[in-house]
Amino acid sequence: MICMENFKMRLLSKIFATFFGIGYFPLAPGTLTSLIIVILYKAFLFKLNWPYYLLLLISIFFIGVYTSSKYCTELNKEDPRSAVIDEVLGQLIVMFRLPSNWIVLLAGFFLFRFFDILKPFFIKKTEKFPKGWGIMIDDIVAAAYAGIIVNLYLLLK
Repeated sequence: MICMENFKMRLLSKIFATFFGIGYFPLAPGTLTSLIIVILYKAFLFKLNWPYYLLLLISIFFIGVYTSSKYCTELNKEDPRSAVIDEVLGQLIVMFRLPSNWIVLLAGFFLFRFFDILKPFFIKKTEKFPKGWGIMIDDIVAAAYAGIIVNLYLLLK
């Protein structure tokens, strides 16, 4: 019985950490995941009232920390390329309360990918948190930089 429950938890962790298998895409799985989130936001997520959107972000954060930690342990890797739940959270943070406008959403997408891939400033240091915490926190910081830039643009235009 315990073995079956352990198997189910490992499977669920793999499903969520890889965002339903998208993390296994052979070419730029994090970028693909971010793009899918932009499309989902444009299609319907932008309609969520902000308290529900915030609840979604908090839920994804804690689910992401837990599942990516389990997934890392199973693979015996610090930050496997296939773990993309962090990109889900990061991209959603960037788009929090943004208008459903392709130009704005794509700007947020490209800025987030820029900061997430290059990890300038102190983003790289946040990866030093253990397992799922580091995986999730570096994308939160990258999303904060991207979100600030997009929102400043919207404020000043």
